[in-house]
Amino acid sequence: MNIFGFTPPEKNHGRFFSALAIGIAMSCTTGLASAQEADYPNRPVELIVPWSPGGGSDTLMRIISNNIEPYLGVPMPVINMPGVSGTIGLAELSRRDADGYTFGQVHEGLLTAFQTGLTKLNWDDFAPVAGITASPQYWTVNADSPWQTFEEFAEYAKANPGEVRVGVTLGGIPHVHPAMIEDAAGLEFRYVGYEGTGDRIRALVGGHIDAAMGDVSSSLAFVENDDLRFLAVGSAERVPQTPDVPTFEELGYDSLQLVIIRGIVAPKGTPEASIDTFETALESLSENETFVESINNVGVEAQFMGTEEYTDYLKSTDATIERLSRKLQK
Repeated sequence: MNIFGFTPPEKNHGRFFSALAIGIAMSCTTGLASAQEADYPNRPVELIVPWSPGGGSDTLMRIISNNIEPYLGVPMPVINMPGVSGTIGLAELSRRDADGYTFGQVHEGLLTAFQTGLTKLNWDDFAPVAGITASPQYWTVNADSPWQTFEEFAEYAKANPGEVRVGVTLGGIPHVHPAMIEDAAGLEFRYVGYEGTGDRIRALVGGHIDAAMGDVSSSLAFVENDDLRFLAVGSAERVPQTPDVPTFEELGYDSLQLVIIRGIVAPKGTPEASIDTFETALESLSENETFVESINNVGVEAQFMGTEEYTDYLKSTDATIERLSRKLQK
């Protein structure tokens, strides 16, 4: 007889004790995992930003990084991994351990890169955590250009198809937005590819291209310094930082809502408890007045979407971009 009150048949002794050992091991493993989850997070959590320093994504994620520690409990350093329209950093994220200690920033550019064949990864290859910011996008030109208004620009572009050089992140959302403008206004651009907003705006300041999509965080300082000029903005209403810039809707282009939603995702398989913890931290951060003011100061809204809402947004936006992407592959 053994400690469990019965004596197993002699021929099954080996199987019995093997099963007992496995059961004990599984129990210990489960207990260890539960203890680790209860202790999460106990070291810094990395945030991969798949874009160059200086662009809109980098600027905003650093504001989040600088303010989230009181809510997350640990630092969250930003790791820039630019390349191939944001796909290099996200490919690295997909290979990271799904342990809750690496997250990544995405926006609609990932969906575009997938739909145009730049990457095999799409939003559903990751675990969505939350949406956190909304960035209105501006049609931006060099201040030395003759165009003072979008109407003047559109008139010139229509009379000179294929002549206007437009800087884009090829296969990214900054490519989709100009394509939407082409479609809505009956124009034809000549596209020039750059990695990230920072590179694109520097090229525009240097006169290497004629126009590009910009935002307040990457471009307003150049506008105020008379290097660049905003002609129109893709938000539903005028942005407080740029009250003189009309919306596309005001100009008669009702379909042109050009806004970038930046959010956080994790490697697929990341524990739900870790995702819930990070989601809660981001929600609390989005209600912090200092954080909201910092975000607003760079022309962005703090727009929180929880995991479920953000997942629905990515799914519906993916379907829209799938339709638009056919134009980008012509």
